[in-house]
Amino acid sequence: MKVSNDCLSCGKLLVGRSDKKFCDPYCKSSYHYKKSIQDEPRFYNKVDNQLRLNRKILKYYNKAGKATLRAETILELGFNPKYFTHYWKNKKGDVYLFVYEFGFLKRKEGNNNKYILIKWQEYMEN
Repeated sequence: MKVSNDCLSCGKLLVGRSDKKFCDPYCKSSYHYKKSIQDEPRFYNKVDNQLRLNRKILKYYNKAGKATLRAETILELGFNPKYFTHYWKNKKGDVYLFVYEFGFLKRKEGNNNKYILIKWQEYMEN
């Protein structure tokens, strides 16, 4: 039995199966792509995007393996310290939070908030 509907993507008249929704694979792909852009990003995607941004920022400012910089420098770029992958506690008791291989520790020096940036080293595994 042939039933007529309109394509959900382009609006062309459909002829064929009763459950047909699209006139061709291009329209089907286009429809789902547009829908995915309009939908609220999934939690996993939000976390992954923030982790990638955090890593990119830490990598940029930590070229030598260790660096110190003012907190507002990286916070203005979108760095969010609540997103990290793991942590490491040194012998002094300081807890460095890591975004993959790049770590950070928040410190207050005088009236300034600063971040100490480090890179993961083999000795940290023990």
